[in-house]
Amino acid sequence: MSVLPILYSFRRCPYAMRARMALWISGTQCELREVKLASKPAEMLVASPKGTVPVLVLSDGTVIDESLSIMRWALGRNDPENWLAGNDAALLELLDGPFKHHLDRYKYFTRHDSDPLEHRAAAQAILVELDARLISQPFLCGGTRSMADMASFPFVRQFANHDKEWFLAQSIPHLRNWLERHLASPIFAAIMAKYAPWKPGNAPVKFQSSGAVPV
Repeated sequence: MSVLPILYSFRRCPYAMRARMALWISGTQCELREVKLASKPAEMLVASPKGTVPVLVLSDGTVIDESLSIMRWALGRNDPENWLAGNDAALLELLDGPFKHHLDRYKYFTRHDSDPLEHRAAAQAILVELDARLISQPFLCGGTRSMADMASFPFVRQFANHDKEWFLAQSIPHLRNWLERHLASPIFAAIMAKYAPWKPGNAPVKFQSSGAVPV
């Protein structure tokens, strides 16, 4: 059993992004194992047969394989910026439920046999709600960034990037500014470092707030 928790992750996955940000801000050290989704390691599938990232395997063998649960676990250990003050269950459900539903059917419309414009409009209506929250405050739950922001913006980023020209033309200026601040943040740059896919026998990589370096 590894001395450090093991995080199975995929760099571009929004769920994995938010887990990495919570682990990073909490100062939780773990061994990072970058996953190639087309060839998932057997070790990850044994830990979590559903086969999705992120998966966090704790030193005692406990497995946490839901991104919000990983965030809450990490922030429960150490929460230097009080992100848990923004643990807004209703907002997170809106993003993980209806918004993600429409995002998938907008971006992957051939897979879902869906009308992408219909689902883009439905997702955009949710973003208008978020924009309204940001009129009088810089972040979704107040004056400082919190779990609500860090769990949400990777999915807003994914939506924006699918048709950036169209997104930039929408009347959601506060949300656009909010997104740009997060994309330009040092924590986002830190957790988006690139690593080769993990294979058994590879030198372990330590993921920590001072940088990801060989253990």
